[in-house]
Amino acid sequence: MTVLTTRALNRATLARQLLLDRADLSALDAVAHLCGLQAQEPQEPFIGLWSRLSAFVPAQLSDLLTGRHVVRTHLMRRTVHLVTAADALAWRGRHDAMLRQRVLGTYRRELEGVDLDALAAAGRAVMADGEPRSMPELARAVAGRWPEAGTRPLGEMLVAALIPMVQLPPRGLWRTKAGVRNVPLASWLGRDISAPTGDGTDPVGQSLVRRYLAAFGPAASADLRAWCGLAGLPRAVAAVREELVTFRDERGRELLDLPGAPRPDPDTPAPVRFLPAFDNAILGYQDRGRIIDDAHRGLSVAGARVVLVDGRVAATWTTTEDGTVTVAPLRRFTRDERTAVTGEGEAVAAFLSDGGSRRAKIDSAAG
Repeated sequence: MTVLTTRALNRATLARQLLLDRADLSALDAVAHLCGLQAQEPQEPFIGLWSRLSAFVPAQLSDLLTGRHVVRTHLMRRTVHLVTAADALAWRGRHDAMLRQRVLGTYRRELEGVDLDALAAAGRAVMADGEPRSMPELARAVAGRWPEAGTRPLGEMLVAALIPMVQLPPRGLWRTKAGVRNVPLASWLGRDISAPTGDGTDPVGQSLVRRYLAAFGPAASADLRAWCGLAGLPRAVAAVREELVTFRDERGRELLDLPGAPRPDPDTPAPVRFLPAFDNAILGYQDRGRIIDDAHRGLSVAGARVVLVDGRVAATWTTTEDGTVTVAPLRRFTRDERTAVTGEGEAVAAFLSDGGSRRAKIDSAAG
């Protein structure tokens, strides 16, 4: 079986994640291809798309949100994701059990004795008037029946698990600060969520396997599970295995992939890219060694914005009130790397400031 080196996997990831060459795609098609973008920080998806698309402007994504073509909702790993409306409707039912278990894993003691079906029914009754509500508002409306549970556990169980919700605009619009107001997903989109087949098959799981590999492959089954958090995927993998090709990584793990998916030459040059916080190009794997060193793995869950140099995480970056982008290297840069990082930093500064700044600097004290 062919062994793919870490560098080969890196270049494949960059190609699938639209980070090797900026893609000539619409924002909607990019969100669909990427299986959504992690979005608990509302402005970060704009950076993620700017780094991936050749002609992206922020209004494109804002218009998709207000036009109900994409939504912000709890999905993979119980985190807020920006996904297409079609994917939200197709995937949400498959995530129900995982979302419940993850909230219970956090609040098992507080929610002990709470009938979750009764809690869901109470929450739906409150939301039946069509009014958007914050999580605390919804929790307070039902807390009288379960006073011992506390509003935070009740609210998280309702909003993140029991009732498929969307976070309404203006939350998530470009350069807009707004609190979270929730409405049921089905009412916002005017369409019902896809229900499980009930026949023992898992067509949604099979689709997720194919979609994940198209955006993240080649990858191991453990990577797939780490990306979405779902149980029961080995059966879905087995159902589509004959469609797939297999490799090994340098650790000996079996990697799955789609036969025609891009696997560039490992020596393909990789441009500097500025990634947003919690980008799935890093978080979408159990083994993240293809893109970030183990010594820096904590950055991927700490909310640091990172810079890819030669395809790997080599720096973090921040912005200041005057629009300056400051890069803190994690290793020493060559002269050419410093030039490339500064140039891309100036471009991202201009993007974030609507053209008002083109200042970027590398922190000489870092690295």
